[in-house]
Amino acid sequence: MEILSLYPTLKETIWGGRTLIDEYGFKTDGDNAAEAWLLSCHKDGPSYVIGGEYDGKTLAQVIEAEGKQVLGTNNCDIRDFPVLIKIIDARDKLSVQVHPDDEYAWKYENENGKTEAWYVLECDEGASLIYGVNHDMKREEFASAIENGTLLEDVNTVEVRKGDVVFIPSGMLHAIGEGILLAEVQQSSNSTYRVFDYNRRDRNGNLRELHVKKAVDVVDLHECKVDFSPEGEAVKSGDAEKTYLTGCEYFSMTSVKLSGEYEDCADEKSFVSLLVLDGEGKITSETSETVLKKGSSIFIPASYGKYRVSGNLTILETRT
Repeated sequence: MEILSLYPTLKETIWGGRTLIDEYGFKTDGDNAAEAWLLSCHKDGPSYVIGGEYDGKTLAQVIEAEGKQVLGTNNCDIRDFPVLIKIIDARDKLSVQVHPDDEYAWKYENENGKTEAWYVLECDEGASLIYGVNHDMKREEFASAIENGTLLEDVNTVEVRKGDVVFIPSGMLHAIGEGILLAEVQQSSNSTYRVFDYNRRDRNGNLRELHVKKAVDVVDLHECKVDFSPEGEAVKSGDAEKTYLTGCEYFSMTSVKLSGEYEDCADEKSFVSLLVLDGEGKITSETSETVLKKGSSIFIPASYGKYRVSGNLTILETRT
């Protein structure tokens, strides 16, 4: 199987902006593009192959045709595709929300739980997000705060800067603030439990649904430590500077800043996802060459072997 270039499903929401349309060049009939699902096998928003044997097919269809070995030995026993990778453009605040873990999600939603991580690409001066609660709470206190509209008094509101890395385990209360563009790597899941949405109404004048009971079931109400710095130091690899950002049992995230060329390998353990955040270049192997530009999403199957990336690029690399 060859290296695949992918095109996303775009999502329009009441809080989305136009950066993904105007700067990344993605096409949509909507008024905004809040999210681009750039590596996805999820039924709610698949990514599609551009060019080659599988042109126009979804990534899920390719994996069905080729077999799960293209995902790697780390993923041989999983029930579903392991990750979903997005770019999110928040022109307005997102709802305050929480995601379930695997056990709860498979029981009640018939899909993976949702642990995720954010890499802040751009943000307005003073932009902030919500991360966890600022004191230990009991579940009945949490439910009362939702009902009384006082929940924002109980959360950590933290300013962010470009380059911040925010790891969000399942159960962590969170919300992206306005004026933030970020890349998100998450488990392949769309299970989200809203608890506060600023009393906004959709285009039909309806308040958006809240999911209080389920949120109370799954939320972690312990006061949490806030540290948004990358977990690793910058390491040279050819002409690239690689920095390990964060990771967990489901995925690892590494930023790659390149001016020149570097060589890497997709081994038998995992496929490799390369998401181009900025710049231009190409990825080459013994049998293929693919042009890279801002917004390019590349899937390299497990056991593919060596490949070479060249150009002036900023890349988010994800392995599982």
